Amino acid sequence: MSKTHENSSEAKTATVVQARESLVLVRFDDQAAVKKNEVGYIHVGDERLKAEVLRIRGRTADMQVFEDTDGVRIGDRVEMTDEMLSATLGPGMLGRVFDGLQNPLHVLAEEYGFFLPRGATVPPLDMQRRWEFTPAVKVGSRVPPGGVLGTVPEGPFTHKILVPFSEPEPVTVTWIGEGTFTLEDPISRIESKGIERELTMVQHWPVRRPIPAPLLRRHYAERVFSQTPLTTGTRIIDTFFPIAIGGTGCIPGPFGAGKTVLQSTIARYSTVDIVVVVACGERAGEVVETITMYPETKDPRTGGTLMDRTIIICNTSSMPVAAREASIYMGVTLAEYYRQMGLNVLLIADSTSRWAQAMRETSGRMEEIPGEEAFPAYLDSSIKSVYERAGVIQCPDGEQGSLTMIGTVSPAGGNFEEPVTQSTLGTVKTFLGLSYDRAYKRFYPAIDPLVSWSRYLDQLAPWLSKNLDANWVHDVKRMQQLLQQGDSINQMMQVTGEEGITLEDYLIWQKSVLLDMAFLQQDAFDEVDSCMPRERQLESLRMIKQLIDRDYDFKNRDEARVFFTKVTGLYKNWNYSAPGSADYQRYKDEIEAAATGQLAK
Repeated sequence: MSKTHENSSEAKTATVVQARESLVLVRFDDQAAVKKNEVGYIHVGDERLKAEVLRIRGRTADMQVFEDTDGVRIGDRVEMTDEMLSATLGPGMLGRVFDGLQNPLHVLAEEYGFFLPRGATVPPLDMQRRWEFTPAVKVGSRVPPGGVLGTVPEGPFTHKILVPFSEPEPVTVTWIGEGTFTLEDPISRIESKGIERELTMVQHWPVRRPIPAPLLRRHYAERVFSQTPLTTGTRIIDTFFPIAIGGTGCIPGPFGAGKTVLQSTIARYSTVDIVVVVACGERAGEVVETITMYPETKDPRTGGTLMDRTIIICNTSSMPVAAREASIYMGVTLAEYYRQMGLNVLLIADSTSRWAQAMRETSGRMEEIPGEEAFPAYLDSSIKSVYERAGVIQCPDGEQGSLTMIGTVSPAGGNFEEPVTQSTLGTVKTFLGLSYDRAYKRFYPAIDPLVSWSRYLDQLAPWLSKNLDANWVHDVKRMQQLLQQGDSINQMMQVTGEEGITLEDYLIWQKSVLLDMAFLQQDAFDEVDSCMPRERQLESLRMIKQLIDRDYDFKNRDEARVFFTKVTGLYKNWNYSAPGSADYQRYKDEIEAAATGQLAK
């Protein structure tokens, strides 16, 4: 939609005066104004290295280079674009794998091979593909910024073509097309402030600026308080530590605790339309696994593959640090774009620790005053600025779209006291702490219920009471208290043995183990148990509540142990049974018999 930077770049240049790894100090040759986060290209022979302005001091500026800087010399020319680092937004992004600068990696590999040459770029979208455009407005219509001009089909969704978000006021449509168009063809002409111009299906947006910000400021959109939970199909999340649609959550955990498997499960079964995965600084092997697994994973929502409604932003640990830092913002911007169409979007960032480490490296090279563990002093505000872009938005056309954000954190040694985890904890409203001990015991998910929490449980209480059970929140808190009691008794038994506690305490511990083993644990590889609908979660919670609330009359610990072992086995088999099957009803009957004291010993 905008090609003005190609002309303006000729009028503003700079010269390299110092190079320090991925950071380059440049001096401007003229009096032209330079903006923070403006993009420029360093000319090294025939190569053009993309860079971004981070800091301006007088007539010099620090620029981070998104490529390897070998060969950059003092005196090299820098071509400024007068534009911020931006995302290209339009039809055709679903199902694609981009790097942190929105280069489509599959296209790059086809043109240049698997070892990408420095400075190679291709358009993010297929500009020659034709799309069937259906207008939604007529000539003479007044359409606000972010309003709908028309639609094109994109995979299982209807992709809305929107008026540029940067328009200051409603525009008048003077011509609207209908039929098939490429992304370079004009599909409409609009008039604003007496100036008429053509629009294509593509628009650009700076990645470090939230898309809805100007719409909210001018009251064309509205931020809505979320009162609906996100259903993930994972019992411990949906029941004990829920995340609201449009909310934020984090999954910290040590290496090998199951973060990637849990993320994939959430992406596959969550009640969202679009999934954006930002693989930021992860090992290449893990990223390759994600890229190959998603196209082979059947999507339970659409019947196609999970990749059909997924975008992957891929920046491995072997890629330049600067591009890794930008990848989070690129992913959030693409997610916000689909939210503006009234869709529910889930963004999974893996991991924000690598992203923070990239900031630390860049900050160190800029010789900024370091904060805790050498992270920049603005680490906390940077993390908050990313998570704050989540939320529910009332779009200009009246539809509501949401962006739910879940970030994983990889604290070194599983230390949750390190700065990135602590800053994230102060930002998100759901904390799903993974435990190495639980992962080692083959518990899945390895979410530790004793350290995890959710501030959404009370916020969503009206919805949960109305749609599930009037006492839902009260019952869940009671179950959480039982887990705490069971853990205290277990610690006591580690010192005194079973004989050192009363039979009453022993029963409390057995009930907490039953709750953990039968309700909190799931089998990620079982077709039925891997995802439990919310209605069945309600049924399951009621069943296990009956077992826990019952007064037992065991004569000794052995009798209690045999009973709870048998009930746990029945419960697990019920979890594996498909609804409506003979096993489903049989195991349910036996569990209910146990709850009423009728189970055969």
